[in-house]
Amino acid sequence: MGSMRWFLRSMLLLALSLSLGGNVFAAVADFNHNTTGFPLDGPHQNIGCESCHVAGQFKGTPRHCIGCHGMNSMVSASAKPTTHINSSDKCLSCHTGNTWDVVLRVNHADVRGSCESCHNNAVAVGKPSVHIQSSSNCGSCHNTAAWASAHFDHSGITEPCAACHNGTRAVGKSPSHINSSATCDSCHNTSGWVPALRVDHTQVIGTCSSCHNGVAATGKSPSHIQTTAQCDTCHSTTAWSPTSFDHAAATGACFSCHNGVSATGKNPTHVSTNNNCESCHNTSMWRPAVRVDHSAVLGSCSSCHNGSIATGKSATHIQTTAQCDTCHTTAAWVPANFSHANVTGSCFSCHNGTTATGKTPTHITSTNSCEACHNSVVWTPATRVDHSAVLGNCSSCHNGSIAMGKSGTHLVTNGECDTCHLTSAWTPANFNHANVTGACFSCHNGTTATGKTPTHINSSNSCELCHNSVVWTPAVRVDHTAVNGTCESCHNGSTAMGKSPTHIATTASCDQCHTTTAWTPAHFDHSGVTGACFSCHNGTTATGKTPTHISSTNTCDACHSSLTWSPAIRVDHTQVTGTCGSCHNGTTATGKTSNHVVTTADCGSCHSTTAWTPASFSHTGITSNCISCHNGTTATGKSPTHLSTSNVCEACHRTTTWSPVTRVDHNQFVGTPPCAGCHLRDKPGDTRHRNMPPPDCNQCHRSYRSWD
Repeated sequence: MGSMRWFLRSMLLLALSLSLGGNVFAAVADFNHNTTGFPLDGPHQNIGCESCHVAGQFKGTPRHCIGCHGMNSMVSASAKPTTHINSSDKCLSCHTGNTWDVVLRVNHADVRGSCESCHNNAVAVGKPSVHIQSSSNCGSCHNTAAWASAHFDHSGITEPCAACHNGTRAVGKSPSHINSSATCDSCHNTSGWVPALRVDHTQVIGTCSSCHNGVAATGKSPSHIQTTAQCDTCHSTTAWSPTSFDHAAATGACFSCHNGVSATGKNPTHVSTNNNCESCHNTSMWRPAVRVDHSAVLGSCSSCHNGSIATGKSATHIQTTAQCDTCHTTAAWVPANFSHANVTGSCFSCHNGTTATGKTPTHITSTNSCEACHNSVVWTPATRVDHSAVLGNCSSCHNGSIAMGKSGTHLVTNGECDTCHLTSAWTPANFNHANVTGACFSCHNGTTATGKTPTHINSSNSCELCHNSVVWTPAVRVDHTAVNGTCESCHNGSTAMGKSPTHIATTASCDQCHTTTAWTPAHFDHSGVTGACFSCHNGTTATGKTPTHISSTNTCDACHSSLTWSPAIRVDHTQVTGTCGSCHNGTTATGKTSNHVVTTADCGSCHSTTAWTPASFSHTGITSNCISCHNGTTATGKSPTHLSTSNVCEACHRTTTWSPVTRVDHNQFVGTPPCAGCHLRDKPGDTRHRNMPPPDCNQCHRSYRSWD
């Protein structure tokens, strides 16, 4: 319906405009716009009505700037540019109706962005070059009413205080500020400039009195001692008191200050003295007194030496009512000036522990003859010790507390002193080793008692292994386990027995062959020997060939080894100089066995030195009695197929070779010779006996010595 009314109204205005010659607004040129409640001012007075009343629409025309000067307005009016600051649509908060360009004010309530989105020195005034360094937002310190005065938030400040508080950028130190460094925060804080929270005296450049003058800061009180010295001569920056007073600059007497008014004076319990404080006290420490100058003391000795104010008579002091200075001096309690000149009794008549000091509880056990050890001039130390008056044993006094005891280097023993020492003197001592419990070397170390001499063999310190306590030399034995050096360091012919003149030539150490138990037997190591055996084993240097040794050369190692002399490991017959039988006689070496052929020939005639068998038998010289050997036991005999003959082997055989036989001695046949056993009929070429019966040859041949 609204759009229809607008359409009808537009058509009416169009018709009116046509009837009036096209100028509908000409009829209202004298219209008073103030009657609408929207007076026209500035540029609005000079624009045509149709600029705002589009299409002749009067009712509902926007009354606010943004209604026309908006981006989507029907009115063709200038709108906020894209570079306009982020703000609300209340244009009149900053602009006037006269002109857009001159902004006379900014209502920050309608600004939507942060301060620095405008105050960046491009859109609006930003931080000047002298502005303090800060990353905080403008609103942290400034407000929208004015830049100054700013309410400053120091929380974002990164520079030191003096970078701003230098009297130019911000308030700095006043003319009356104390002479100090520029480190403001040493004394001030950011919450309030005054009063200062503290004073860091390390930042103060001037003297103490430049502040502590009673105006700038607390000065000397009326009761302060008179001095021109600076405060820090006595006071510290931590606190006024306690003070460390330097008396070095004081020129007056102590009492000029220490009079109980200017400074602490004598207390009510102070001994009666004059006012020369320095006679007893020093300036480093008031008490305790470093000394007592008795010339400054006004009262009697006992007024102080009463056991309360100062040391009085001890519980063991002799009974007396005399003043202290009767016997003592102000220099020291002891020695006391007691005159024994008129004393006629014995010491003990007074020094009995009642009349005068007697023996203390720690006194050695002795008789009461005090004068035996003490004199009347001074009680201690004793001038002498009369051991005849001592009742206890030696160690009851000589224990290192009452009297000198065993020194740190004394040998370990539980024997009483008088076991070795006399009462005349400690040394020389008559030493009895019976009660010694420590090792010999604990005393015989060359310091406590005689030790090893420079020529002593290199050994351990176990003296008792070789020596005894009766006499030091000669050593009763030598325990070689305690010897550290080599054998020859002792066995050199000087310190101890060395190699005899007949000893074999060698550079080896003794223990290569000998043991510490005895020289012999020696276990000789031949591994280092380079000479021939006989150079030692010649019967002089070392055992040589025995009288029963076979006749041989002197090349011992041809048959023997260096590990053991006998039995020989082999026999090198090339080194034997005698005949075979000189050894192979059944005694020296294996001889002919009982079944050996009877012969006087030397073994080498048949045998070789390599082995007994096989033998190469020479029958030379043998003319008969073959059977004595060739009997099937001693040597090969007749075989089972041998003809039945006598045992005269040589009748048919010869000594050069056993077979074939060289002849047949038919006389050696036993019984009738079995002719046919040898003489075959059918021998090739024999035609005489063919077709004959096998008769005995003897039927035709009467004699076997001859066929005929």
